[in-house]
Amino acid sequence: MGNIAIIGHGIVGSGVAEVLREGREVLSRRADCEVNLKYILDIKTVDDECYISDFSTILNDPDIDVVVETAGGATFALEYTRAALDAGKCVVTSNKELVATHGDKLLALARERNVNYLFEGAVGGGIPIIRPISQCLLANRLEEIYGILNGTTNFILTKMAAGGMDFASALKQAQELGYAERDPGDDITGKDVCRKICILASLAFGRHISPDDVETEGIESVTIDDIIWAKSKNFSVKLIGRAVRLENGVAAYVAPMMVPKSNLLANVNDVYNAVITCGNAAGDVMFYGRGAGKLPTASAVVADIIDALRHKNARKYFDWQPAKDGWLVPPSEIKSQWYVRGEGLCDTAPGGRFAMRVLI
Repeated sequence: MGNIAIIGHGIVGSGVAEVLREGREVLSRRADCEVNLKYILDIKTVDDECYISDFSTILNDPDIDVVVETAGGATFALEYTRAALDAGKCVVTSNKELVATHGDKLLALARERNVNYLFEGAVGGGIPIIRPISQCLLANRLEEIYGILNGTTNFILTKMAAGGMDFASALKQAQELGYAERDPGDDITGKDVCRKICILASLAFGRHISPDDVETEGIESVTIDDIIWAKSKNFSVKLIGRAVRLENGVAAYVAPMMVPKSNLLANVNDVYNAVITCGNAAGDVMFYGRGAGKLPTASAVVADIIDALRHKNARKYFDWQPAKDGWLVPPSEIKSQWYVRGEGLCDTAPGGRFAMRVLI
């Protein structure tokens, strides 16, 4: 039997529990063992027979094979993850902040304890991207990885382009539809995309990239005039996370960009995400789908659970080494074309000068 414990019963955690229960028979067949949800740990009382309130119950239960961390953040989630790995339990997570910030150290601990630390759900929701980079594209030397990694900002930019809405109105509609949080700060400032591109770049290029070291710009300064001008020149405006291998290191950044209509990303709209990898053998490969949401993300998490159960005696290791001084270089090292808007070249007042890269 494969016993599972979930930490956190929010949107993703409850989705994982739902998928595990509704698909138990099929999942058990695919895992080659009976899949059993034994515990759900949450700080609030959960109307569920598996509910517990003490993490030590999970930690001290020798029958727990996989701990699913969906609590979020990088404080107590880090403490729980370390403890679970140290106790010899596999950990599966959708926590992008934790993976982006501490992924190298947690993977090293998993290797030391001979267990698996898996995080397909941390990037792209239900889009398979972690496994393809770490397995399917292993024959490639990846030169670049970039994409639309946040559904909230893509929805906002789509509405500004298609409906002529200003930023504030598009954000309000995203909140009303449940696509944006009441506090959308991490989305619109680019922090969410930054964490995701750090995870992808660390896997693609083999060394840890910290979100603190990546130049990040959100969409707050994008105006309807910018989008109208872009459309007139056959461009779309998209918030892009990008990492490029250069001769002297790797450059990574997050920023709104002018994307030519000839690029597939220009036609990725609403809450959809897309990632493009550029390899020396496979060329450009695109991954597309819903990048967030309860069930799409739960789908990725449960796939990792099944993977962990099927590989109890075979570890899945990632090429993700610690950071190296001088390895991450400024994005100014990438040759770029720019769009510049301003009321005079020296105007730096809010609403005045604004520069945006062109994706070439």
